[in-house]
Amino acid sequence: MVNTMREFTGYTRGMGLGGWLTNYKRIGQLPVEKRMDVTVGDLEHFASYITERDVENLASFGIDHVRLAFDQIALEDFGNPYHYREEVFRHIDDFLGWAEKYKLNVILNLHKAVGCYCDCGDMKSLLDEPEYQERFIALWLEFERRYHNKGREIIFELMNEITSSGSEKWNSLWKRTAAEIRKLNPDRIIMVGSASWNSVNKLCELEVSDDPNIVYTFHFYDPFEFTHQRGVLQPMNHYYNREMPYPCDIGRYRECQEFLYGNKNAYAGYEEMGKKFIYDALSPALRFMEEHPDAILTLGEFGTIRSCPLEWRENWCADVIGFCDEHGIPFTIWNYLSTPYDGNRFSLVDDDFRRPLSKRIFGLLPVRRQQG
Repeated sequence: MVNTMREFTGYTRGMGLGGWLTNYKRIGQLPVEKRMDVTVGDLEHFASYITERDVENLASFGIDHVRLAFDQIALEDFGNPYHYREEVFRHIDDFLGWAEKYKLNVILNLHKAVGCYCDCGDMKSLLDEPEYQERFIALWLEFERRYHNKGREIIFELMNEITSSGSEKWNSLWKRTAAEIRKLNPDRIIMVGSASWNSVNKLCELEVSDDPNIVYTFHFYDPFEFTHQRGVLQPMNHYYNREMPYPCDIGRYRECQEFLYGNKNAYAGYEEMGKKFIYDALSPALRFMEEHPDAILTLGEFGTIRSCPLEWRENWCADVIGFCDEHGIPFTIWNYLSTPYDGNRFSLVDDDFRRPLSKRIFGLLPVRRQQG
């Protein structure tokens, strides 16, 4: 089946940008009382890590958009609510100017909000804390006021990954936020993801609006023991400390599940961890598209940890992108660059020269592939 949903013009094939205004450090590793601080070292990092040369480099990959990820505390002083750091907004201003120069559209992605940190198990109160919700909405209104005159070349992605499985609460918050933005701009494209870390399996619980300028997104990292293998920030994978090939006989994956979780029936019905599993795991996206033929759905984030051997990364990415191409699903791969000291690196370029690590993966990215 080839999908017939509306064309997501200007956002068909892109790349995420983390490691700059998000994941510049992993605050979950800090003492609780220090987590929400922004230090002079952080500000120096913001001022130097990404330059115009990086945006020129991104454009050279043949993509049509960049997903610029940022943290709320990078922009908003946690101890002084509703007060924003002008010097950090100036970096975003610069980035948007460079993107315009090199003809790249931009998804502005709130990667980690106050009360919603995907890598901090004890920082998940956004959906239950009214003050955090008001600050969440206010931040997006600040973005609209600042970038009101920029139209379809900028999308607002309200939240990277809602860590809660509470779809009802998330539906309520994103609709409230969108309604407030609509008072200022009826045409702003707003991107909304599903609950449980943007799970493809939670798309069925995501409320779909009749607003044609709201688009929907999900993330994909299955099987997790492959994409995050041996990752420092994934305690069980780090504990298991075993290479997980792709593709391969299913036995190794069953052994992993049984050893770590006591699951003796993992991956029933599969003889191989490979393309069939990937396509089956992504099938809820097809059901969403069938049920909402007038909506736009995009795979907003997928990738593999950099410590995974390159050939396996290539094999997995090729199968995920192949699924998207077969069904007309736009995508944004994660991630251009991660800091060398990040415990969860998904970089697609090297640290020193920022050259592609895989010709095969980058050969799958250019928009021109869709144009014949």
